[in-house]
Amino acid sequence: MAVVLVLRARGLGELLTAVPALRALRRARPDDHIVLAAPHRLKPIVDLIACVDEMVPVSDPLGLRWDGESPTLAVNLNGPDGIAELARTRPTRILTYRDPAYPELPGPDWQPELHDVDRWCHLLESDGIAADRRNLGLVPPVATTSHRDAVVVHVGAGAPARRWPPDRFAAVVRHLLVQGREVVLTGDDSEREIALAVAARAGLSPARVLAGQQNLIELAATVAEAALVVCGDTGVAHLATAFGSRTVLLFGPNPPSRHGPPPHLLGRHAVLWAGTLGNPDAEGIDPGLLKIGVPEVINAVDKQLRKRPWPGTNLDRRAQQAYRRVG
Repeated sequence: MAVVLVLRARGLGELLTAVPALRALRRARPDDHIVLAAPHRLKPIVDLIACVDEMVPVSDPLGLRWDGESPTLAVNLNGPDGIAELARTRPTRILTYRDPAYPELPGPDWQPELHDVDRWCHLLESDGIAADRRNLGLVPPVATTSHRDAVVVHVGAGAPARRWPPDRFAAVVRHLLVQGREVVLTGDDSEREIALAVAARAGLSPARVLAGQQNLIELAATVAEAALVVCGDTGVAHLATAFGSRTVLLFGPNPPSRHGPPPHLLGRHAVLWAGTLGNPDAEGIDPGLLKIGVPEVINAVDKQLRKRPWPGTNLDRRAQQAYRRVG
């Protein structure tokens, strides 16, 4: 049995943008043993993707440890930093974007303006593998504690530059409470204090602060059954896209054209962006993100909540058909 090793040693959002490519690879090589090298904490989501035979935990590309047989094919879904690590596994062939440091490796030229979903589908298509960019959906996990139809406000982000100010989140939460909406606050362990501060300022019960209290699969279930998700450019935004949940997304410094919902799904998402680019690794909040004010977000939230959901699910009819494709 041929072994295919795929490297995607990135975060939650990056994993989810690679789902169409992973599923295309599965369809093209149904009898091969596909191994995904990705962070161990993402395994519950990898299981939901349901197209990988094995997972090798790796926290970053330089940490790849491979003890198996040499892969027939190594697929680099990590960017330039993944080529050297995959080469050490002695694969028969590497599928990757072209890199001047490895002139012997063929591949398409890197296009920085491509949407992340398009980027990895394009890589596979360059090797003759058809990829369906719409095949992003995940089957929602079962929630142990249900928060159905709550508004999920995710206060965190993977970097300070992408984190909207807590006092602004509090103003939005306060507005939702006045409207009689059920609200829960999510985030990781490091963001629990921020979430508690948001709750205190907004007058939300600490019991509604789920930040730091959920594992990844519980967070996914909460996002899947939400009436609306309000967050920045984060992995939670990609989870909402995968489950068909409506969103209000706050972008900056990265543009939504590269990291936001794909164009065919924009009808479910209100995407706010000041139109300016910035440094995603900056220590402070991106100036463009700061241009998105509370009234603008509240207006988008109200419009999204007035939209009529498809009965019995977060997915409308067209999205249901697209998201059912898992093979």
